[in-house]
Amino acid sequence: MQHAEPMVHVASSAWSALVVDDDPGVRQSLRLCLEAADGKVLGVGTSSGALEALDRGRFDLVFLDLWLGPESGLALLPEILRRQPDAAIIVITAFASFESAVTAMRSGAMDYLPKPFSPDQVRHAANRVLEALALKRQLSELRERLGEMDVEAVFESLSPMFRSFLQTAARAALSDAVILLRGESGTGKNVLARWMRAQSARADRPFVAVNCPALSGDLMSSTLFGHKRGAFTGAVADAIGKVEEAERGTLFLDEIGDVVPDTQARLLRFLNDRSYERLGEAKERKADVRLIAATNRALEEEVKAGRFREDLLFRLNVVTLTLPPLRDRREDIIPLARNYLRFFGAARSAVPLIFSPAAEAALAAHSWPGNLRELRNAVERASILSPSAVIEPDDLGIPAPPAEGHLRPKGAAVALGEDVTLEELEREHIARILARVSSSEAAAKILGIDATTVQRKRRRYGLA
Repeated sequence: MQHAEPMVHVASSAWSALVVDDDPGVRQSLRLCLEAADGKVLGVGTSSGALEALDRGRFDLVFLDLWLGPESGLALLPEILRRQPDAAIIVITAFASFESAVTAMRSGAMDYLPKPFSPDQVRHAANRVLEALALKRQLSELRERLGEMDVEAVFESLSPMFRSFLQTAARAALSDAVILLRGESGTGKNVLARWMRAQSARADRPFVAVNCPALSGDLMSSTLFGHKRGAFTGAVADAIGKVEEAERGTLFLDEIGDVVPDTQARLLRFLNDRSYERLGEAKERKADVRLIAATNRALEEEVKAGRFREDLLFRLNVVTLTLPPLRDRREDIIPLARNYLRFFGAARSAVPLIFSPAAEAALAAHSWPGNLRELRNAVERASILSPSAVIEPDDLGIPAPPAEGHLRPKGAAVALGEDVTLEELEREHIARILARVSSSEAAAKILGIDATTVQRKRRRYGLA
């Protein structure tokens, strides 16, 4: 007797599947098969039913029939991935439609299940996909470890100035006051926000981050506060917002200077009395949430330009912490770089990687306009491209330090009129522009060159 293949259990929690098939018998067969393997299964027979289910819940697997009566399952596939990018899709296909199955795989499906199918085939297909999801989670955990290493590295400082800053930040973290984090791009505002949450009384509660530049219009207000079905085009079901997700925890708004005017008004009301309404709904809701916001913009200038509300700035400015740039905590550059190299080296090489004396001199002399992000990217680049276990300045993509007798003062950035090459001046200028704008296109406009040239120079100079 052939033994059924055991199912993979992702982490310690149950996994969930959505079955989209217009045949009730197929839905029933798949449900019984998957529930026997500890899956939580929902079956629907139409595209509209699938979209509503995707708006109401999260799914690890989606079994999608390529033909839903008169509807095309293939046309539904991109919408599934748009709404739930992490969902793994297994297409269900008849033997005569393998060409469509290949098209579906090219469109983002992970596997296919032929009709008629046996229980073992269902288990095998689900098993393969769940294993792939488990691997994806492991990679995500690796990135989280890098994030944790960032925290350890960034907040174990040799700089007296930065240690004093951290003491102030720790005191601020203990309160429930609104925190505004300022600083140049790449200084670690996101990492500091997570560190402050860990020091707070809400450490074991949710930490919900929102990247404001990625949102616009109704989407921004909807993301923050939720919406009622029909509130705007595409709002096919009620949805909670990030404020509600962060209940009793911390809400982090990254680059708050990009928040649109309507959302600014809603956010001001929320900060005043912790009340809000979902888009398209009159019901007032309350939330117990601690807010941390971050920006690399001069918000006072944004107020003068009419792009940011002055009263909102006042409410955000209760406690302001300005992260110093990396060039102002030079004692930490080499320890940080060594920590990054240990991490990336362990992930990519069996032989421990080290910096040459020239590489460490170059690291110490560089002005790091992109701050921690630029340093981390330079070290990661070196760990990939170095032909040997010894990292040299060329591997890092930064200039070697000037010859003895031509050294600039320690900690000084490249400046006009100094004994520096045109290449050094160009790199410094481009790096500073990139550090204060949001995109290569914006930098290209300032520099008077096209965006393709900016990208090429970023690669040449190893800029973040």
